[in-house]
Amino acid sequence: MEGMIMTAQLILAITIMVGLHELGHMLPAKWFGMRVEKFSIGFPPKLFSFKKGETEYMIGALPLGGFVKISGMVDESLDTAQLSAPPKPWEYRSKPAYQRLIVMLGGITLNILTGIVVFIGLAYFLGETYLPAEEVNKHGIYVSPLAEAIGLKEGDKIIAINGKPLERFEDVRNPSFFLEQGSYYTIVRDGKEMMIPIPADLMDKLSDRQSFIEPLYPFVVSQVQPDMPAAKAGLQPGDKILSVNGTPVKYFQHLKKFLEENKGKQVHLAIERQGNLLEITAQITPEGLLGFRPEFLLQSAVRQYSLGEAIVRGTVNAFEVVFVQLKAFGKILRGEISVSKSLSGPIGIAKVFGGTWDWVRFWSLVGLLSMVLALMNLLPIPALDGGHAVFLTYEIISGRAPSQAFLEGAQKVGMILLLVLMIFAFGNDIYKLIFN
Repeated sequence: MEGMIMTAQLILAITIMVGLHELGHMLPAKWFGMRVEKFSIGFPPKLFSFKKGETEYMIGALPLGGFVKISGMVDESLDTAQLSAPPKPWEYRSKPAYQRLIVMLGGITLNILTGIVVFIGLAYFLGETYLPAEEVNKHGIYVSPLAEAIGLKEGDKIIAINGKPLERFEDVRNPSFFLEQGSYYTIVRDGKEMMIPIPADLMDKLSDRQSFIEPLYPFVVSQVQPDMPAAKAGLQPGDKILSVNGTPVKYFQHLKKFLEENKGKQVHLAIERQGNLLEITAQITPEGLLGFRPEFLLQSAVRQYSLGEAIVRGTVNAFEVVFVQLKAFGKILRGEISVSKSLSGPIGIAKVFGGTWDWVRFWSLVGLLSMVLALMNLLPIPALDGGHAVFLTYEIISGRAPSQAFLEGAQKVGMILLLVLMIFAFGNDIYKLIFN
């Protein structure tokens, strides 16, 4: 069931992003009097279609992209038979270069606008929920082996990143921060300030989905699952677990670690209930569970935005996605990040959506992926919009259009590159699924 939900979310997201991208090509093409023969979401074989005016609108069986077929244009269809005849007034090739450039950039433009609108909507309607750094620093951080390896310790209090005072704890895991050169944390340990440098290859290690750092979570019991050891032992909502077998467990991570190390064993819990101290005995499951849901006692903060503030915040958030991707490209080119660990195909993206339908997460990912799609299409690779834009820019500047033979050859080379990239992405997803 979870797989079906992941797949459904991915298909819906692709449909929205691809549909708007292709609409961004079609609308200016029609505006400039070009004949649009086909508008497709998904690739053939065709599932459904109808014709309105000169255009056939269709849904393809392969929901991995889409296309708009414009008369007189060398595109992925490689249908060049019509190009042997003299240009017709309604053909793409007969229009001024600036109009063709607008058509080429229309899909990218609409994807960028989509990303911005989504992030503005999220900021305006939901505001921003975050953990204040000062709240986390009442207790400090819990560190993974990866964080410990770079010099962090449990209980450290992070007060700044790259010399800038930390306000939102979530920023300590911001990809943009990890991708900057010479990044560092400023921490307080035993009352002393220290600097912890961030290794250049940290992002590569994080791409293996390893944990890194999180707040130490003080907790109480929130819900008790029926027929589980916690319920059978008499644990109740509101109980505070003080120790297990005499070992203090002030934070949830400590309890979780203890349970993991004592799977299937019987333990003695010291708890506080309405100011009274009690002791109960419980049997840990073979999976290392007691069977209750914790309530974490750190207080989140919520910032609400006016429409004007949301427009600014949403736009900044949208373009931050682009800046993060550009920084990641830089690290890949410098060999600091592995391509195979950083690149995800449809399977990897579907897993990010998750097995439950969360509309906030869905629209957040649609906004993010719209900006990524715009950036990817802007790359100067033949067969992508960016490649077409490079040739058109050359034509506008030089006054000479590349030959049709050159454009056809460039289109074939670009399609081969994209096919290789797609095969690699699929293969990489499958490898991660099997071996990770």
